[in-house]
Amino acid sequence: MASQLDFFVSPVLPATVKAPRPQVSARGGQEQNGLDDEAMARHLETTGNYRILRKLIPWPVVERARPEFPRQGVILDTETTGLNHRCDEIIEIGVIAFTFNDAGEIGDVTGIYGGLQQPTLPIPPDIARLTGITDEMVAGQVINIARLKSLVEPADLIIAHNAGFDRPFCEAFSPIFADKAWACSVSEIDWSARGFEGSKLGYLIGQSGFFHDGHRAVDDCFALLEVLGQTRAGSTAAPFADLYRASQRLRVRIYAENSPFDMKEYLKARGYRWSDGSDGRPKSWWVELPGEKLDEELHFLRAEIYRWDADPPVKYLTAVDRFRAA
Repeated sequence: MASQLDFFVSPVLPATVKAPRPQVSARGGQEQNGLDDEAMARHLETTGNYRILRKLIPWPVVERARPEFPRQGVILDTETTGLNHRCDEIIEIGVIAFTFNDAGEIGDVTGIYGGLQQPTLPIPPDIARLTGITDEMVAGQVINIARLKSLVEPADLIIAHNAGFDRPFCEAFSPIFADKAWACSVSEIDWSARGFEGSKLGYLIGQSGFFHDGHRAVDDCFALLEVLGQTRAGSTAAPFADLYRASQRLRVRIYAENSPFDMKEYLKARGYRWSDGSDGRPKSWWVELPGEKLDEELHFLRAEIYRWDADPPVKYLTAVDRFRAA
């Protein structure tokens, strides 16, 4: 997708090797020196000299979900003609519906949908190279809104790997995505604390021991599902548990309106970002924080930035509000 190259591109993993092409035995199975593929992979791993990546196998879709996982989730990915949801369009959407419980444990996959859509203008060449989606592939294609609605409407939570990009595009595409709770698997999980080298999906899936065909929407959704549901050594819970808890927390966005110009470097160093007002936000420096940090941050602004008892605007955000277009 146009803005998510950094999040989804597969990195080069120097420690990963390509296993020798297996020989076909007289019994019809794949063997190499008397070992089947998995035994050979395990043997290479035990030497300590190799890291083996296994091809990601998508989760099966069940007809009847287990009742101990009563909540509904959706993992979503889009491919688009550009970066601006106001003028660019979705050309592919992928959705995986799954169940989970209040502890943040993933249950079953209950539905899958992937669809292409022909945009009003030709796909830019750089987007075609990035996504692998051509004008010929999307000619006459229309995303099935009814099928999409059947998966999205029951969802308690929609997850995207960069929800700040996907949510505005989805809401511009259809009202079925409005007023839903959203979570971002890039910004709302501390991947570094979990031992990952970055938040790109390529890093996450590779360090989880798998490879997949990236940059097609449903494939990326299954890769993210695998990463979110895997409990690695040294962890007591899967990353999805962190993400679900984060989605339930109140966030606050503070706008340091009319802050002194000579204080901008102090604000930048503290994590504030500048909004020029063109995106609908106030023209000011702003920061988004956990709700419990509000009083501490207001004290900082009044004591260190304004030097008087200022009352900067504060916006309270739940998962229903977060990642919307301004």
